[in-house]
Amino acid sequence: MSSPEEIPEEAGTPVSAGIYHLDANDPHQELVDRSGLSEADVQQVSDLMASLARLREAEQRLSDASLRYMKLNQSDMRALHYLIVCANHGVIATPGAIASRLHISTASTTKLLDRLERAGHVTRRAHPSDRRALAIAITPETHEAAMRTVGRQQAKRFLAAARLTPEERETVMRFLDDMAQEIEVADEAWAGSGA
Repeated sequence: MSSPEEIPEEAGTPVSAGIYHLDANDPHQELVDRSGLSEADVQQVSDLMASLARLREAEQRLSDASLRYMKLNQSDMRALHYLIVCANHGVIATPGAIASRLHISTASTTKLLDRLERAGHVTRRAHPSDRRALAIAITPETHEAAMRTVGRQQAKRFLAAARLTPEERETVMRFLDDMAQEIEVADEAWAGSGA
C-alpha cells in the first residue's frame, strides 16, 4: 500500500478508497493488531470501512439538502422527525418529551419551538389531559412537505435492506451494533462528560 501522501487524487475523484485503508491510518499497527489477519482480510476490512464512509457521505449530502430545502437546522429537523413519528402513533408530544429526545435543555427547547412556530412548522396547544403541559404538533403543510421530499428519500434505505436475505440482515445488524458499541465514548475520560 502506498503511503497516505502518495494516494493519488484526481480532479473530481474522492480519495476515500485509499484514505480508509488500514495501512494508511495505522501503518505501524499502533491501533489495530492485525497479526491474525491475511492481506486479503485487511483489504476487505479496509473496503468495508470505505463503504461505511460512502454511506456517511451520502447521509451528510442528504442531511445538508434536507436542511437547505426545509430552511432549518439539525435540531429543528430532528424535532420535526420526532413530531411526525408521534403523529403517526397518535402520541401527544410535549416540550419535555422533545427536550428529552433531543438531549437539550428546556430553555433550548422553548427557543426551538418558538422558531418552528414562527416559521409555521408547529402548533402549540393546551394538553388535553395535563393542565401543566403543552401539546406540540407538526402542521399538516410541513408534515406533507417533509414526507414528500426528505421522508421519501430517507425511506429508500428500506429498499436496500429489503434486498438482503434475512440472514444477511442479521449479520449487518450484528455488525452495526457491535461497531456502535466498540466506538462508544461514554466511558472514555478524554471524551468528557458532555457527550
